Amino acid sequence: MARDFVNLMRELGHDRFAVVGHDRGAAAAIRLALDHPGHVTALAVLDGLPIGAHLQRCDATFAQAWYHWFFLAQQDLAAAMINQNPEQWYGGRYRDTPLAMGVENWADYQRAIHDPETVVAMCGDYRAGLEVDRAHDDEDRARGHRITCPVLALWAAKDDLGDLYEDLPAIWAEWADDVRVRSIDCGHHMAEEAPVELVRELRSLL
Repeated sequence: MARDFVNLMRELGHDRFAVVGHDRGAAAAIRLALDHPGHVTALAVLDGLPIGAHLQRCDATFAQAWYHWFFLAQQDLAAAMINQNPEQWYGGRYRDTPLAMGVENWADYQRAIHDPETVVAMCGDYRAGLEVDRAHDDEDRARGHRITCPVLALWAAKDDLGDLYEDLPAIWAEWADDVRVRSIDCGHHMAEEAPVELVRELRSLL
């Protein structure tokens, strides 16, 4: 996927570019910065860490809070179960966010989880996270390979990333040479819930 991004940007006339990724998209953005440092001028990670950093610290607290990582990674089983009742899965986890996200944004999420093929692809991303993505992160750590471009790591103060890890700056220091870690007063869906604050932070990097 990282190579696809580079090829796409080249087709659009951009050999060097900044990258912003949220949650699972952050994992792809991190991989892009690690694999193609000559193309990435800056990286913004929204509510995420390298997958390898998460799994290195995986304990009972993580497994209970983020059990969906391991459930969704069972791609065929998870997709079949979610597609039986998509509203119970997504609506039950985030039922309090439509007003915060905006009605139109919420409707976009609902359309996605009611599309069986999208659900299968979503689960496949989590499967890849525990398999190939984790392997690539472990290889980079073993080689001492780090992110060299400036990094802005933003986390949502009303989500649980900050609850899981006491020292996010220390974790990021293991992966990047130049990183700033800041929180935004919002829930997990940062772009939808706090667009003004997010743009202000991104402008400080970009």
